Amino acid sequence: MKKILVIYCLFCFHFRTDAQSAFKIKDAVPVKARFFPLNDVRLLPGPFKDAMNEDAKYLLFLEPDRFLHRFRTQAGLKPKAPIYGGWESEGVSGHTLGHYLSACSMMYAASGDNLFKKKVDYIVDQLDECQRARKTGYVGAIPREDSIWDEVATGDIRSQGFDLNGGWVPWYTIHKLLAGLVDAYRYAGNKKALGIATKFGNWIDVKFKNLTEEQFQKMLDCEQGGMNEALANIYALTGNKKYLVLSYRFDHHRILDPLAEDEDILAGKHANTQIPKVIGTARQYELTGNQKNEATAVNFWNMVTAHHSYVTGGNSNYEHFDKPGELSNLLSDNTTETCNSYNMLKLTRHLFALNPEAHYMDYYERTLYNHILGSINPDDGMTTYYVPLIAGGQKTYSTPTNSFWCCTGTGMENHVKYGESIYAEGQDRGLYINLFIPSKLKWKEKNLQIILDTKFPNVDDVAISISGNGKASKFPIYVRYPYWATEGITVTVNEEPVKINTNAEGYYTIERIWKPGDKIHITMAMKIHTEAMPDNKNRIALLYGPIVLAGELGKERPEQQDIPVFVLNDEQVSDLVKPAGSDNILLFETASTNNKETILMKPFYELHHQHYIVYWDKFTTEGWNKKKKEYEAELKRQEEIKARTVDMVRIGEMQPERDHNFKGEKTNTGEAFGRKWRDASGGGGFSFTLDTKGNNDLQLACTYWGSDNGNRNFEILIDNVKIATQKLASEKPNEFFDMMYDIPGNLLQNKKMITVRFQALPGSMAGGLFGCALLKKTN
Repeated sequence: MKKILVIYCLFCFHFRTDAQSAFKIKDAVPVKARFFPLNDVRLLPGPFKDAMNEDAKYLLFLEPDRFLHRFRTQAGLKPKAPIYGGWESEGVSGHTLGHYLSACSMMYAASGDNLFKKKVDYIVDQLDECQRARKTGYVGAIPREDSIWDEVATGDIRSQGFDLNGGWVPWYTIHKLLAGLVDAYRYAGNKKALGIATKFGNWIDVKFKNLTEEQFQKMLDCEQGGMNEALANIYALTGNKKYLVLSYRFDHHRILDPLAEDEDILAGKHANTQIPKVIGTARQYELTGNQKNEATAVNFWNMVTAHHSYVTGGNSNYEHFDKPGELSNLLSDNTTETCNSYNMLKLTRHLFALNPEAHYMDYYERTLYNHILGSINPDDGMTTYYVPLIAGGQKTYSTPTNSFWCCTGTGMENHVKYGESIYAEGQDRGLYINLFIPSKLKWKEKNLQIILDTKFPNVDDVAISISGNGKASKFPIYVRYPYWATEGITVTVNEEPVKINTNAEGYYTIERIWKPGDKIHITMAMKIHTEAMPDNKNRIALLYGPIVLAGELGKERPEQQDIPVFVLNDEQVSDLVKPAGSDNILLFETASTNNKETILMKPFYELHHQHYIVYWDKFTTEGWNKKKKEYEAELKRQEEIKARTVDMVRIGEMQPERDHNFKGEKTNTGEAFGRKWRDASGGGGFSFTLDTKGNNDLQLACTYWGSDNGNRNFEILIDNVKIATQKLASEKPNEFFDMMYDIPGNLLQNKKMITVRFQALPGSMAGGLFGCALLKKTN
């Protein structure tokens, strides 16, 4: 394993405030690269600047008092505004305020706009009032929080994946608040924020000091975000070692210990529960030099990026990891949760600064352009929860005041901090140029400005100029040699060609005496290339340089048999993709697909408000003829089922469900793959009443999605009599399937109506159910 060194930047940005000068604990591991502070970088016009501007408008639109509603009521104070809807009105209330505090703090650093600092200072003052009113050091907005923490503190711990003593991920919510307070101190210089965080840490130390290690670890079976990271950061700011001890108490050994031994135990695990834990271990390594922490962080990053990630850099299906390298059948409307990529980029920044190698920034670039930039609606700044990769998928965005998902919170932050990883300073005082995002760096120590001027990826060249009042001095400039530049790179300095020498870390070095007025020009030829699924060479994505291309499929979701594919024999896929005849080099079109239509292809990050295809299937002519016969057989089967149908419920549609006397507890509904679904969790269930039309020989037909998995175990009952137990565990990946259940004759005898109930087993979910019908049995 390569020796990795400490990231100095992710926590201690050199934001020049009194708060920064109070930084107490220096990292225990030497630094190889230090990212420049966010307030020293300004974005120039381009897609990243546009996204940041939309995010800024949304942050200014939001009202802090609405986020603070429950913080005040929980503290016995009168709220100043009604609470927001969505998750903020539910059990995870309060998590968004932490993200909002972080986002406004970073936006202040990234823009210098005092409107954001005013919001930060106001929120911190309000939280201080709430904390003082409670008199314990605790401050929160979680329903039933006092009784939850009292029970847990006595050792009465009932912990499941997202439930702790009846509360929805309470430690996760606390982590977001602590992270926001720390960011308010780091980026906006608010000293009071650190005081609140410190008192909160004292409450944790006192409240749970009597828990045994076994009890504490049981508590950590519930998602807790990055509590170990937050407490490590408070230790670094205050110098009080008790917070470091607390940080290590929050290390979840059932997960982290196997990772330290390079054991991939991720299959079936909720992805975003694990990533923040590992960020915490990276931070612990920086502060202590603990080799186990180092191994955990490096091993996990390698596992996720090499074996669990899609072409966009995102990971997870239905929020969960699956078996390593098995991705081709895990494509759905719920692929690539955006929180995951937010956190993977944080971890990548740690590891790059510890060991500045190009492959870290290759991954960072891929994920930033294709997932993060593609996750924001350019019209209004709303963001996605998932970024679907299933063929025919479409992005769905949050609403301004009634979503506040976890990914709404990370979305607020994602588009603020595009400038944080473009530049870094090496141990030798050299300059790392990691990303080709148009921007301006104010290099204070050298009294220089670095201007990176480009329209990349719409062009293949980058201009870098040096200006300012600094003296001429000798230092190296390290420029990442991206993996996709297979056609080579040309570099000139002041219009003179420069020979490229790439170091072992994947950066080429230009070292000379630099002075204001010097100009570097870089050309990196891009071309179409393909990337296959690791477990299916005939399911591929197309890229141009680092940019994932997607095909436009229109406003209406296509039927499965109408999804375009590549039908070819001796040709290469890249031979079928041609420039679209536009000045835009990122627009292409395909030919020779199954339906003979021309499909326009463009950057995935630019596709909004329509259906698309990212992963394409390849067939030979013979293979495609076979597949067509399968489609035709399925259509025939569906017609036969339709002819046998006695009664059916259109799941998730209000009037049809009412017409069938819908009843349910702890049940949810939504849409996926163009169809509505319903499920139930936490011991809940749901039921419908169906008309037998006097038939005594019937089957119940239920439609499920074949990739559903993750503890979906439930019973099916007719008039309170169990007729089947169903488990969904990816039986038929990436397709719908019907299960037929015979209904005993005695349950139908002399009945015109029957009630069908789907009951979740303890600790499990019922569904998702996409269809429910009574069918006449075949002879």
